[in-house]
Amino acid sequence: MTPPYRRVMTAARREALWGFFFISPWLIGFLVFSLFPILAVVFLGFTKYTVLQPPQWIGLDNYIEMFTADRLYFTSLYNTAYYIALRVPSWIIIGLALAMLLNRDIRGVTIFRTAFYLPTIIPLVASSIIWLWMLNPQVGLLNSVLRQFGVVAPNWLRDPTWAKPAIVALGVWQLGQTMMIFLAGLQEIPHQLYEAAEIDGADRIQQFFAVTLPMMTPTIYFNAVTGVIAAFQVFGPAFIMTGGGPVNSTLFNVLYLYRQGFQFLRMGYASAMAVVLFLLILLLTVIIVRTSDKWVKYERV
Repeated sequence: MTPPYRRVMTAARREALWGFFFISPWLIGFLVFSLFPILAVVFLGFTKYTVLQPPQWIGLDNYIEMFTADRLYFTSLYNTAYYIALRVPSWIIIGLALAMLLNRDIRGVTIFRTAFYLPTIIPLVASSIIWLWMLNPQVGLLNSVLRQFGVVAPNWLRDPTWAKPAIVALGVWQLGQTMMIFLAGLQEIPHQLYEAAEIDGADRIQQFFAVTLPMMTPTIYFNAVTGVIAAFQVFGPAFIMTGGGPVNSTLFNVLYLYRQGFQFLRMGYASAMAVVLFLLILLLTVIIVRTSDKWVKYERV
């Protein structure tokens, strides 16, 4: 007769095998389409690979060239850092402000919420073409409005000074998802906290800094992390609207990576750039996570 513990072990093993069987499609997809490409990129970063010929091992040459001889690489890093520094705070500040305006029980508020969220679901190519027209120096909507007020509008996408802010503006225009996350966070704040603050004599501004802002720090933290990761990967608007110009002022890191890999067929060098980009994103994310305990306040029941 089989001992009871053997029957239990057999049943547990059978359950585990069935579990692995049912998740095997995901495991196969992860190994083939995620893990293998990641490992391949790390390997190709140490090779000279032009797609047309087999990769040749060159060690750290790609990384040495990247940090010592490639000036455009540092230009792309500067442009990306500029974009992150401008877009992420704008996303958080404007997104929170809109969420607070839309967190009201008034007639037609759902229409306004839909209107502000709509740019998020518009395809990136369509959004970029719309902004190309809006920023056109001759017939664009924005310059036409500015001329009505006697303002000499800049040549947005052809001026190195204004090209990056113009692309940042497109990114901020698509903050609907961030706004909705903030709106969900605002609706989770207990109303009793505002009542207590009002009894203590706090006005609206004091309530914001004493109640709303501390209670929203977990949501701000989430949007900051996801916003930084997304901003590091900016590509589409610059590729469609400016092509990296003028004078490389919108040559972001991912766009430069694309040029090296798909235009110049330097896949090895592009792979090394991808590895460095991953490490930069990881480093900045870790810094935000490690410092979050100093400013993120979680509600304790």
